[in-house]
Amino acid sequence: MSVEAGRTPGQTHRTSYDAETHARLTADSDLIVARYPQARSALLPMLHLVQSEDGYVSPRGIAFCASHLGLTTAEVSAVATFYTQYKRHPNGDYTVGVCINTLCAVMGGDAIWEDLSDSLGIGHDETTDDGRITLERIECNAACDYAPVVMVNWEFFDNQTPDSAREIVETIAAGQPVAPTRGADTVCSFKEMSRVLAGFDDGRAHEGVGGGVPTLRGVELARAESWTAPPFEASGTAAAPAGGAPQVGGEQSSAQRPTTTAGDVSPSGERKKQTSDDAKES
Repeated sequence: MSVEAGRTPGQTHRTSYDAETHARLTADSDLIVARYPQARSALLPMLHLVQSEDGYVSPRGIAFCASHLGLTTAEVSAVATFYTQYKRHPNGDYTVGVCINTLCAVMGGDAIWEDLSDSLGIGHDETTDDGRITLERIECNAACDYAPVVMVNWEFFDNQTPDSAREIVETIAAGQPVAPTRGADTVCSFKEMSRVLAGFDDGRAHEGVGGGVPTLRGVELARAESWTAPPFEASGTAAAPAGGAPQVGGEQSSAQRPTTTAGDVSPSGERKKQTSDDAKES
């Protein structure tokens, strides 16, 4: 059998699963399909499932999904090539993703990417010769409050520097466990994470930190100040509170709030009406 392009040494192309693997994947797929009113809706998690078996969305994985869901291989391939979490060639045991979107980039993400690419000797979506690490440039990890961010198999490593990111990669390359800033206590393998993304609980959801201090700062401040969202009318526009403009965060915004000076307020606390002379002077 010929070695498939992009495969790491020792991996060969196979067109179908053996009977035992096929039975196991079928049982898992039946559980996935049962979650949805229409079978074809199960395609996304099923692609993660076959990825957890092969380490990427393989030709036999595509054929399996198509057969199980009554789709064509072209339909399955169209979905598998649309989303970046589905790999169309063998992936490393650990995907190291460096955010190079705007905020992370200006905070040092570009420098982290360049350092890791140079030290590993690989570029975007390429894998080290030992099959250990795949390096990716990622467009926003939705963790801007911790920029710059690196992810390893979709676990967060916050507030990184070139040195700290390189240390993470060196630890992985040495076969030692690494602990993310938030999430599970340790990072699992790419195949194990793919199975979690397929919807199978690994029993680790309770581990580690969820939302950190920067993430929760806004909601905690709102609670402390008793800020609430403004009421909305049926039209979808904010309803103005009595005697004022629509509230933003429980207060009128500076653009909406009328400017008042001490001279504009009478002793009784009522705002004085501007006379014609005052208006001319202003």
